[in-house]
Amino acid sequence: MNELVSPVTAFALGITLAWLAGMRVYLTVFGVGLAGVFGWMPIPESMDVVMSPWILALCLTMAIVEFFADKLPGVDSIWDLAHTLVRIPAGAFVGGLALSDGNEMSQTGMLAGGAVALLAHSLKSGTRALVNHSPEPVSNATVSSTEDVISLSGLALVFAHPFLSMGLLLACAATLVLMLWLAKAVLQRLFASPVLKPA
Repeated sequence: MNELVSPVTAFALGITLAWLAGMRVYLTVFGVGLAGVFGWMPIPESMDVVMSPWILALCLTMAIVEFFADKLPGVDSIWDLAHTLVRIPAGAFVGGLALSDGNEMSQTGMLAGGAVALLAHSLKSGTRALVNHSPEPVSNATVSSTEDVISLSGLALVFAHPFLSMGLLLACAATLVLMLWLAKAVLQRLFASPVLKPA
């Protein structure tokens, strides 16, 4: 655990960053690197590569690519599938950083971060798969833009107000799960086969 924050605050920071990595991995790693550069978040010496100008530039470039790829139906699903192998390790990475002791990453933080990133990634991918069945592109772009706003807001808040950021993300996740459940129920009713009554 780093010495600048309490264990509970570090936990909220790690969970929030891991969730964000499960949604927008490159933006999150860019944010963590920037936080290290400006001293908002202690980065262990063994992991200070995340503050490298090259890594920051690469993550920012990929974040911009992801911004546009995520707006295209079909392309977003392929992107999500390919990034299953990126988002979950990244969630473990930021979780381990947040709960580090300043010298090495926390294994507990890595496990928790990986699990949270997997949950966020699964929820994102499931939502997008459902939305892609819509016959028009507006809903896909709307969902993607909503994710952008949530990710940017969460990242902007997390270093100064980790509990508020985590609370907002949990509220958004709960709302999303409820909306998915309602959408599934509506679709089942719409596409249910009519029951034929005997004459």
